[in-house]
Amino acid sequence: MPNRAQPIALKIFLGFRTYMQSFNAYTRLAPLYFGERNWPAMQLNHRQRLRLYKNLLFKLADEIKKMLGKDSSNRKIWNLIRKEYQEMTHSIPEVELAETFFNSVIRKTFPGMTVDEELMFLMEGYDSCVIQENSHLLNIYPNSTGLENVIRQILDDYDFGAPLMDKEQDVAFLIESIKKVILTRYLKAHETETQILKSVFYRNKAAYLIGRIHVGHKWMPFIIPFLHGPKGVFVDTLIFDPNIMSSMFSFTRSYFMVEAEVPSQIVGFLNSVIPHKKIHELYNAIGFNKHGKTLFYRDYLLHLAQSTDQFIVAPGIKGMVMTVFTLPSLNIVFKLIKDHFEPPKNLTRQEVREKYKLVSLHDRVGRMADTHEFEYFRIPLNRVSEELMKELRNTTNSLLKIEDNTLIIKHLYTERKMEPLNLFLEHCSAEEGQSVIEDYGRAILQLAQANIFPGDMMTKNFGLTRQKRVIFYDYDEIEFLTDMNFRIKPKAETYEQIYASEPWYEIAKNDVFPEDFKRWMIGRTDLKPHFLDYHQNLFNPHYWQKIQERIRTGELIHAFPYPDEIRFRPSEKV
Repeated sequence: MPNRAQPIALKIFLGFRTYMQSFNAYTRLAPLYFGERNWPAMQLNHRQRLRLYKNLLFKLADEIKKMLGKDSSNRKIWNLIRKEYQEMTHSIPEVELAETFFNSVIRKTFPGMTVDEELMFLMEGYDSCVIQENSHLLNIYPNSTGLENVIRQILDDYDFGAPLMDKEQDVAFLIESIKKVILTRYLKAHETETQILKSVFYRNKAAYLIGRIHVGHKWMPFIIPFLHGPKGVFVDTLIFDPNIMSSMFSFTRSYFMVEAEVPSQIVGFLNSVIPHKKIHELYNAIGFNKHGKTLFYRDYLLHLAQSTDQFIVAPGIKGMVMTVFTLPSLNIVFKLIKDHFEPPKNLTRQEVREKYKLVSLHDRVGRMADTHEFEYFRIPLNRVSEELMKELRNTTNSLLKIEDNTLIIKHLYTERKMEPLNLFLEHCSAEEGQSVIEDYGRAILQLAQANIFPGDMMTKNFGLTRQKRVIFYDYDEIEFLTDMNFRIKPKAETYEQIYASEPWYEIAKNDVFPEDFKRWMIGRTDLKPHFLDYHQNLFNPHYWQKIQERIRTGELIHAFPYPDEIRFRPSEKV
C-alpha cells in the first residue's frame, strides 16, 4: 500500500510545484506591465492569477480520483498519502502553502469530506513555518550617509522599468515629508537606519515600497507609492499614517502582486509594520488567499475553544437573498444563500454564487468586502441559539445537516463583520452622519469607476469598517456599469400621464433613472439636504454615462487607496 500512496503523494506535490511556478510567473509580469503602462494586461494578469488555483486543483483532483478508483474514500490509503506528502514538503520554503494545497486536493477528491484532523493538515504545522524578518529581504540604509543621500540611493536602487519623471522634485518632496513627520518629533541618531523590502508591491496602476525607519528608539513604518504617468514614473506621496497603511492592506482591496520566494518571511516583515493585521489577512493581501482561508479557519477553531457565546442571527434588516448570522465575540459574519427568494427577487442560487465569484475576481477598489467560501462548514450544535436554528430551518434548510452534535452547513460565505450603515445612521450625531454619507456617495461612484453598478444601493446593503469607511457587501444585484442604460426620466405632459398609477413609458430591465435616487438614498431629514448637495453628480445620468464612456474606451480609472490631499502632485494623471 505504501507503494501506491507514494505516486499519488508525488502527483499532489508536483501539482503544488506547478501552482507555485505559475503563480510566480504571473507575479513577475506585474513590473513589466507597470513599466509599459499596459494597464489592460495588468488587470488580465491579476484575474488569471486569481483563477489559477482552482483551475489546477480541479484538473488534479480528477486525475487522483482516477488513480484511486474505488479507494477515493479509503482512509488508510489517504493516511499513507498524507505521510508521504509531509515527507516531501516538510523542508520546502512554502511548507505552509503546501499543507493548504493538500487540504484542497483531499476535499475535492474524498467524497463527502468535511474537516478531518487525521487526514488533513488542520492544526499541525500551525507554528511550523516561523514568521520572521530576514535581512536578505531588505535594502538597508544607515543614517551616516545623510538624509538626502539615503533618499537618492533608494530611488537609484529600485527600477520601475521607465525613467523618473522628475527625480529632483521627488527627492525634495520626500525630504520635506520626512522632516515634517519625523524630524520635528525625533532627533536623528547614529543608530538611525531605514529598511525597505527589496520586493516591490504592485496593484492596478501603482507600485509600492514598504519599509520602516528606526528613530527615537522605535520603528516607524512607511509606504512610498509610485505611479507611472504619461511623463514617466513619479513618487506620489509618503505614508506614515498607520490607519492609511492598514486600509491599503484591507479586506476590501485586491491582492498585491509581489515576488515572495519565502512567503512567510514577507508576511513576517509586513506583520512588523502593520502589527494589528491578522496573519491570515496578510497572506490574503499578497495573493495567497487559499492559505489565508486555512489560517482564518484555524483562528476560528481556536476562538471556538476559548469562547462560550452562541451563534445568533446578525443584527439589521433581514435580507431577501441571504440569511446572515454571527458569533458576537468573533469579528465575522456567516452568509447563506436562501432556499427561496421572495418577489421581486427572481434569481437562482447559482446566479447569486456567480455574483460572488464576479466580486472575487474584480478590483474591489476598497469598497467591496472580500469573502471566503466554505463547503461543509462545522459548528457545534450547542453553540447555535434557538432563534438562529429556527431561522436557518425556515430559510436555508437544504443547506443543513446534523451529525454527531454538529451542525454542518453545506455552503456559506464568511465576511468581515461591519456595522450596517442604516443602523449607524439611526444613532450617530449629525456631524458623524455628514462625514459617513459623503463617503457613502464616494463608495458608489468609486465602484462605478471600477465598472460595478451595485444595483440595490439602499444603506442597509452597506457597512462601516472600524475606521468609518463605507463598504458595499450585498452582491446579488450587482452588474457591470457598462451594461446599464442611464436615462433621464421622461416628463409627464398629459393629464393621463401625470395621474397614471404606473409608469406610462417603457422601462427595460437595465434602465436606470438616477434622479430617482434622491427619494430613497438617505432618510434622515437633518442629513438628506447635505447629501443631495454634496453628491449632485449621483443624480445626473450624464455623469454616469461619462464614466461608461471612459471604461468603454479601455481606460483603467485608478482608485487611490489614500486621500487626494496627501498626494505630492494632486493634479498629475496616470
